[in-house]
Amino acid sequence: MSLYGVLRSGVSGMNAQSNKLGTVAENIQNSSTNGYKRASTEFSSLILPSSEGNYNSGSVTSRVRYTIADQGPIAYTTSASDLAISGNGFFVVSDPSGSPYLTRAGNFVKDGRTGNLVNAAGFTLMGYKLGAGAVNPSLNSLDGVEPVNMASFAMQASGSTKATFKGNLPDSTVAQIPPVVSQRSSLQVYDKVGNPIKVDIALSKINDTQWNITVSSASGALTGTTSMTLEFDADGKLNVPSATMPTSIMSFGIPGGETLALDMAGMTQLAGEYNVVGEANGNAPSAVKDVEFAADGTVYAVYEDGTRVGAYRIPLANVSSPDNLSPRAGNVYETTAASGGYQVGFPEMSGFGSIASGALEGSNVDIGTELTAMIEAQTSYTANSKVFQTGSELLDVLMNLKR
Repeated sequence: MSLYGVLRSGVSGMNAQSNKLGTVAENIQNSSTNGYKRASTEFSSLILPSSEGNYNSGSVTSRVRYTIADQGPIAYTTSASDLAISGNGFFVVSDPSGSPYLTRAGNFVKDGRTGNLVNAAGFTLMGYKLGAGAVNPSLNSLDGVEPVNMASFAMQASGSTKATFKGNLPDSTVAQIPPVVSQRSSLQVYDKVGNPIKVDIALSKINDTQWNITVSSASGALTGTTSMTLEFDADGKLNVPSATMPTSIMSFGIPGGETLALDMAGMTQLAGEYNVVGEANGNAPSAVKDVEFAADGTVYAVYEDGTRVGAYRIPLANVSSPDNLSPRAGNVYETTAASGGYQVGFPEMSGFGSIASGALEGSNVDIGTELTAMIEAQTSYTANSKVFQTGSELLDVLMNLKR
């Protein structure tokens, strides 16, 4: 066996164990880093050709692997903007230059300068904007994602377009000819800029099975259908469709607003008291007071009046082989040829995990395991250094024979 081969083997072993100590050190220092995935050093032998009676010492090679696909523990926090993924997938984030990355670190907070949601490493959370101009996501591309920014939702008003009016009309009311108003109610709706509009609803009984409903407003004339006959069957249920009532919806225009569809499908005529309820969509100008994150990735702007408006939907991205993603500074990952390209979807769909608000995924590093690996690497490093030292001493003896 060549003495130079012994020296080479000793150096190779020390380098390999040094790499192992390096990954152990990185794991320990990131044991409290949110979303960090453990690195490990794996060894493989490099055997050189040998002849009979003469062994040619080889060496060992090392390769760093990451357990990116392994779930870390979930811990709950007091911040609603802290997000944790339970299951498969990664958050899509971008750096200041707009380059996309993947991460499991969901400690997001609002950036005071830009209004974007950024994590502790400064990466911006990306999502698809909802509402007007919403894009249709691609299954294998991140085109269309943009920074999740609630600044554009700071003040918002929406006109009313839908309303419901339901309840019971008393069967015992005596019909009068001509009909007289027996009951009055009202609904508050909103025009396009959020001004409140009061819609008055007058009900009068025509005969045993029919009532007349008329809508009006002191704020201005309503346009479209403002009167309709409600017809009930023998069981007191609204008879829809019928010759006098082909639909349960009355549509009319609000002054300065949209066309309002008033749905009365829930009306009944039973032997009870007059008891009706109504509600309408739309809202007056209101500021955002909070942000809510749903398990399916929807981000809601919550206004001071209690209105919740879907602002964004956060996608999750995955790859065929997550452990072959390339780690980058800031606890983010890039795709590689070995990892495969993007697979984009939404939480709780198509094999993707769910998002938990007010929670963070911790590191999947186990300190006890790392300390054991450290002792093993230290022992092996010392043994390899002895091999190198012995080979060096034998080489000195050989050189001294020539003197």
